[in-house]
Amino acid sequence: MILASAELESLVNVRHRAPHDLLGMHVFGGGSGVVVRAFLPDAAKVEAVPTVEKDQPVIALKRVHDSGLFEGTSRQAKRVFAYKLVISDFAGRQRIERDPYSFLPTLGETDLFLFGQGNERRIYDKLGAHQHEFDGVSGVSFAVWAPNARRVSVVGSFNQWDGRYHPMRSLGPSGVWELFVPGLGEGTLYKFELLDAHGNLVLKSDPYAALFEVAPKNAAVVWDNAKFPWTDGGWLEQRRCRNPLRAPMSIYEIHPGSWRKKSMNESFGYRELAGLLVEYVRTMGFTHVEFLPVAEHAFYPSWGYQVTGFYAPSSRYGTPDDFQFLVNALHAAGIGVIVDWVPAHFPRDDWALARFDGTALYEHEDPRKGAHQDWGTLIFNYGRHEVRNFLTANALFWCERFHVDGLRVDAVASMLYLDYSRKEGEWIPNQYGGRENLEAVAFLREFNHLVHTEHPGVVTVAEESTAWPQVTRPPYLGGLGFSFKWNMGWMHDTLGYFQREPVHRKYHQNDLTFAMLYHHHENFVLPLSHDEVVHGKGSLRGRMPGDDWQGFASLRALLAYQWFFPGKQLLFMGGEIGQKSEWNANGELDWWLLNAGPYHAGIQRLVRDLNTLYAAERAFWEGDYDHEGFQWVDCGDHENSVLSFLRRPLGRGRECVVIFNLTPVVREHYRVGLPRGGAWCEVLNTDASLYGGSNVGNSGGVMAGAYSVHNQPFSAPFTLPPLGAVVFRSE
Repeated sequence: MILASAELESLVNVRHRAPHDLLGMHVFGGGSGVVVRAFLPDAAKVEAVPTVEKDQPVIALKRVHDSGLFEGTSRQAKRVFAYKLVISDFAGRQRIERDPYSFLPTLGETDLFLFGQGNERRIYDKLGAHQHEFDGVSGVSFAVWAPNARRVSVVGSFNQWDGRYHPMRSLGPSGVWELFVPGLGEGTLYKFELLDAHGNLVLKSDPYAALFEVAPKNAAVVWDNAKFPWTDGGWLEQRRCRNPLRAPMSIYEIHPGSWRKKSMNESFGYRELAGLLVEYVRTMGFTHVEFLPVAEHAFYPSWGYQVTGFYAPSSRYGTPDDFQFLVNALHAAGIGVIVDWVPAHFPRDDWALARFDGTALYEHEDPRKGAHQDWGTLIFNYGRHEVRNFLTANALFWCERFHVDGLRVDAVASMLYLDYSRKEGEWIPNQYGGRENLEAVAFLREFNHLVHTEHPGVVTVAEESTAWPQVTRPPYLGGLGFSFKWNMGWMHDTLGYFQREPVHRKYHQNDLTFAMLYHHHENFVLPLSHDEVVHGKGSLRGRMPGDDWQGFASLRALLAYQWFFPGKQLLFMGGEIGQKSEWNANGELDWWLLNAGPYHAGIQRLVRDLNTLYAAERAFWEGDYDHEGFQWVDCGDHENSVLSFLRRPLGRGRECVVIFNLTPVVREHYRVGLPRGGAWCEVLNTDASLYGGSNVGNSGGVMAGAYSVHNQPFSAPFTLPPLGAVVFRSE
């Protein structure tokens, strides 16, 4: 036996950091022969048989330690050759496999150098599990970053989940461990077994896994997510050339598990959703679908916001191919896809990212920086290159592998401030003594730069609720670089206004107009999102005061205000049918309401018509972020709770005037100023009977005369319906 006692001990106790140095085939004695070693606890007999060079010898291996270490030598062979192991167990069963310890590393020095810098943009092709073929041998390469682990093994159904069979080699100071296992393929279940920094033996899921078992199980699954036959090349090409700021964007936000269900306990899969969702969204006229987080999450009630598998679409609804099928189908129908992305935090599940190698690897050690006060989760360490690389590559991954058209970034405010939701003494100031998280700021700027340069036309959207400046301005101007920002102030003020009894609204009209004072500071999306229909808030309909007649009239006016106010709009599922109950992620929307009288079907018809009119008129989207795209006509009639504004396209084109009467009183002969004379046609009236309204309006349109009102050269008398909005287009 050639091994020194220390080497033998390191192998049999599975503690050697470079098992390839001892296992496999090696030349010994200055080229006088070769030695082959294999660690096979279940084997009774082992032979190394040449696979290509038949003139090389068959080498019999003998058990040299009770643990299962085998060794054999040959003086006939003078160099290493390709071989297979013929293994017989104690029951006489035989299996033949290539030796994992006879292959060179699957990662190169450049890969590891860039990862250490935080600049390996396709690190998801290097770390994790990937099917490869080396020297005509197919198998799976495994690689994981665990710099403080004492030993890492890949375990799975292929080795009885026993970490003694496939210990991985450490690739030096990179902290990456690697192993190629021949004979494995797609569908293989696996985990990483770590002897962590404190000597504890733990099982961890792969941070870069492409697929997981369905929860509550958590093994990773080998999967090739680059093989889907995409047919959306035309869509991607037009997206590349499109300016999203000057294009229509009407977003339908959905939770895939509770939009529709097969049965009380079974959700539709991605492929089944494709047919149902595409038809519905196309009929309703939305331009985009936004999915609550689809990345794998073990805790279903988190709705996806506690991610355990950042590189894996949730297996609850199918495979990565199935999600790609859904995206491809939406693109074929001309519908964009936005996914909710969660780089702000991750859960404490002991089998996932938390204290991955026994140390605070992805998070901060100090809870004043690493523990999230509100959600009981952990905060990413954005200053660590490998962690930043994990996240930036993940953003590119969803664009590259799943062709998404946008990333809505959750909880940006919690990333930007070191004292977010913390009391005095519970946070650590930055190097200048301030509360800004400078590392998170740098990360967000880098993320936005990479997404926008590598995938032109893809949008990034910040959920950011503070007054942080220049969220949607480019990094070279000092901004964060997002395409859009959710206007949480508009949402809060507008819902606050519409929740009031109409008799009190005249005292609060500034709630509706205040957003225009800061509108041009950012590129805003106007959200009525999932956050507004949970945690005891009820539903949008439930917030509207009065009986069904008044409540649905106010809801129709609210949606019209959202659609025609400058900015893109987002509506959470259920809002378009006037759902009365609070959203329940364990059920489905109350679709039966559409057959329960005129109001719910009327709201659905209105949303469809809002989208139709919105898309047809450049005035409503082309100048959302330009001063010439919007002008108040009159926002000062507090006493009557009436306000009006103009929407204009950029350059030549038809103007539209939108007038709101937000009390239940019909207003006859109400004169409104207009920029041009002649005929103005009523193109939408939220009080129309087909929407469940009282059908008060201006069916013949109006004729504007040269009578100056509201600083406009022309004007016309209008009939304003109760609790309604009317839209007129210049003819």
